[in-house]
Amino acid sequence: MYRIFAAVLAAGACASSLQAQNAASVPAPPALTLDDALAQAGATSPAIEAARSGVEAAQAQRTVAGLRRNPSIDAMAENIGGSGAYRGFRSTETTVGLSLPLELGGKRSARVAVASAQLDRASLEAAVVLADLRQRVTQAFIAASADSRRATIAREQVGIAAEVLRAARVRVAAGRASPLEEQRADVARLNAGGAAERTERSAQMAVGNLARLTGRPVAGIDLSWFGRVDGAGPRRPADVDATLAVAAAKADLGSAAAQVRLARSQRIPDVTVSAAARRLEATNDVAGVFSVSVPLPLFNNGRAAVDLADAQRRQADASRRLAILDAEQMIAAAGAEAANAATTARNATGPVLAAAQEAARIARIGYREGKFGQLDLLEAERTLSDTRTAAVDALAAYHDAQARLERLTAPAPTDAEQQR
Repeated sequence: MYRIFAAVLAAGACASSLQAQNAASVPAPPALTLDDALAQAGATSPAIEAARSGVEAAQAQRTVAGLRRNPSIDAMAENIGGSGAYRGFRSTETTVGLSLPLELGGKRSARVAVASAQLDRASLEAAVVLADLRQRVTQAFIAASADSRRATIAREQVGIAAEVLRAARVRVAAGRASPLEEQRADVARLNAGGAAERTERSAQMAVGNLARLTGRPVAGIDLSWFGRVDGAGPRRPADVDATLAVAAAKADLGSAAAQVRLARSQRIPDVTVSAAARRLEATNDVAGVFSVSVPLPLFNNGRAAVDLADAQRRQADASRRLAILDAEQMIAAAGAEAANAATTARNATGPVLAAAQEAARIARIGYREGKFGQLDLLEAERTLSDTRTAAVDALAAYHDAQARLERLTAPAPTDAEQQR
């Protein structure tokens, strides 16, 4: 019995060992990079799907605009149910024919021009949606990276506070310090633990927001990108006319100009041509009937529609000029903000952080050797924590400014790119 029980235990231990080895052999999922996050969000975002559907709808609308008007079949019976010779169907005249409306004044080509302008605007709108999504995902990635860095700093501060508490206990036990130092160190440890819990919760929320945008769970984030700052130097001026905002305003102007052309073409009346065959019941003869119908523009000659379209075109042109001014101002402001944020980030992550780390290291050594007081150590540790947090904040502000600048200077797609 004991041998069977031992064999069962040995088999269970072997199975557990195999499971542990298999679990250890499974590679951890790679950390999510910004490029991966942008690609995943672009593949799953409903905003992109809606923009593509809008382009497809505009393409279908252009096809509809190019269709000609349908002919109609006309049937008419005259001289039915009268009196005398016209009683019953004895003198009935039956006419069956075909009517064909003829559009004059270039209405069809004007409709196609309007639909083409709207298609261009829909394609630009799809590019705008994609640029907005990229900025949103980038900012979510920045927030997740910054909160992850803050959580790491907070956890390290908990370990540092624990070390300070142990050193204080040693000093108190040796009679080299008062019990007040131990109590003060314990309070600092508790505060560090609470701050770590809060930052960890914020990091989890930021990672969750990023996962919702990408449509996939995020196992880890590549933080190497977060610490990089572009080199200093003058930035190449952006081509404002090629930005999405200005291109969209130009597309609106093109659509408004096409509407003016369509309104002018509609002032020319259309002609309806009809050809029919008429049968005379009394003599059983057949005769041809031809007619032309032209509407008379007495009450609505289309002048008001032209004035409306022309006013909307002038409004679109003013909006285009305003879009250029706004784009120039916003790009200049965003460029200056990004340059200032880069300077702040380089200083915060360079000599300032190094000095704070060295001061904290010296304070720890001096406290253990009894050369510095506890207040000096706590002040050095607080300064180091604040400096590290400020460095993370500066990096986050820099990357956020860069993301907004890239969104403002995002180039509009070319005609070849829109057709793909």
